Amino acid sequence: MTSGLARTDDLAVAVAGLHKRYGTHAAVDGLDLAVETGEIFAILGPNGAGKTTTVEILEGFRTADSGSVRVLGHDPAQAGRAWRSRIGVVMQDSTEQSELTVSELVHHFATFYPHPRDADEVIDSVGLREKAGKRAGTLSGGQRRRLDVALGIIGRPALLFLDEPTTGFDPHARRSFWELVKELRDDGTSILLTTHYLDEAAYLADRAAVVSAGRVVALGAPDELGGPDARRPVVHWTQDGEPRSERTSAPTALVARLAREAAGPDGEVPNLRVVRPSLEDVYLGLVGREEHPTGPDDQPPVAEPTARLETTR
Repeated sequence: MTSGLARTDDLAVAVAGLHKRYGTHAAVDGLDLAVETGEIFAILGPNGAGKTTTVEILEGFRTADSGSVRVLGHDPAQAGRAWRSRIGVVMQDSTEQSELTVSELVHHFATFYPHPRDADEVIDSVGLREKAGKRAGTLSGGQRRRLDVALGIIGRPALLFLDEPTTGFDPHARRSFWELVKELRDDGTSILLTTHYLDEAAYLADRAAVVSAGRVVALGAPDELGGPDARRPVVHWTQDGEPRSERTSAPTALVARLAREAAGPDGEVPNLRVVRPSLEDVYLGLVGREEHPTGPDDQPPVAEPTARLETTR
């Protein structure tokens, strides 16, 4: 993927100087964002960082106070039905009619769009062929999420929004879902993903933005966020009874020096460890470790825990 394209018409999403306030609280505070056509783009950040408000503005469900917003070449606040038929939205909490079967729901949603995908092919593509005749209310969490995706892609969206798509999934279901998302990208769909799971962003995203306090604080491929300095290893050891640590780009040389200068009678350096920062370490360094107040729409009245983080190594 390339970055820094000048023409906003070449971008799936182009945002500049976005602001949104709720009373005295700035949920979004001068945010800039560009999602390239054909990529999976992840937005990361703690609760209350401004992710939900930003995405809802992009989807056309909220209006910005100021700033420029272009999604598929149009301002979502002014766009009509033709524009909406080109986006797909898979929300975190879905409450579609649970009494209808999978097949009934997908075929029904297909009637909303001018050029839908074949409903039966979509059901097959999300792995629900054996559940086509089952009522939605009887599906497991992972199967329900696949149905949500089926409803989100039935209209052949050019851009698909995925909001916390694998919350509550077991590890096997998550991996299976990730492969489905990659297949959608490979089929030409641009995807904007919000997630708290850093391993999910690392596996899926071509690029990611870390959002904190309503602004983008880091942008790039997941393994490049924070820049090279953030990835430098940290050597920990004990010397003269005191814990020591040093960040270095040459850990082998430092360990060799410590072996000469700080080794004990047994030839070992006490408590020697070389730690290479993970994506989680980099993320926490970018957003800070303090708790962030949050409400359901990035508003501050209700206090909730900090972002849940999950890594598989």
